[in-house]
Amino acid sequence: MSAFRTRSRATALAATTTAVLALALTACGGSDSGTGTRSEGPANSAPAAAAKSATGSGSTSGSGDGTTAKTSVAAKGTTTGGSGTGGTTAGGSTGGAAKAASGSAGTPACTTKDVRISAATQDGPPYTHIVLTAKNTSGRTCEMKGFPEIQFLESHKQNIPSVARSKPAAPVVLGAGAPAYALVKLSDGGVDENVEPVKAFAVWLQGGSGQAVVGAPGPDGIAVDPATYKTGYWTYELRNGADDF
Repeated sequence: MSAFRTRSRATALAATTTAVLALALTACGGSDSGTGTRSEGPANSAPAAAAKSATGSGSTSGSGDGTTAKTSVAAKGTTTGGSGTGGTTAGGSTGGAAKAASGSAGTPACTTKDVRISAATQDGPPYTHIVLTAKNTSGRTCEMKGFPEIQFLESHKQNIPSVARSKPAAPVVLGAGAPAYALVKLSDGGVDENVEPVKAFAVWLQGGSGQAVVGAPGPDGIAVDPATYKTGYWTYELRNGADDF
């Protein structure tokens, strides 16, 4: 009888110890509150993927049909603006764009010291459009705000107008080495247009400081018509529909 009572007390003591340990582990163990952000996998539409915020929608910028516009770019343009030293233009519509988190709280605006801006012709003659490429050479993340503020001519000091429908749905945030693109219309390509030759032009970045002087593509530069020229917004890639103007 004494042995039975001893065994019962040992069993009760073991059960009590197990319950105490379980309570201690529950109190001390860290649980995932879900407040942190996580990086997701690469986006299908760009070779060099960007981090998407867990709190964002993860949708690609732009309201077009998701297809890439033709950018048969002649890599002839050079740039003296930004931190680069010039060279040939990088063309293309995806170009390894880093797609960043939707929402850019705390991300600094890109300045002309952060990016190297170059220009290249789009499609063949008549050359009515160019593509600006801004590559992040700063080694840090920054946001390309709005659209490029461009002045082509000394006789027209105001910035060329922008096309509202080309505005992307989410901020364009560039990781180190990533590019952004903006389509720029020069003219309608008509023989009766009053065009003026341009071999270099000035670009400012919204929200950022400094001015970039960008070399026009081609040995003879470009021909612009102040009555018809306009620019699209900075985007990760050119999109059919939104960027057709």
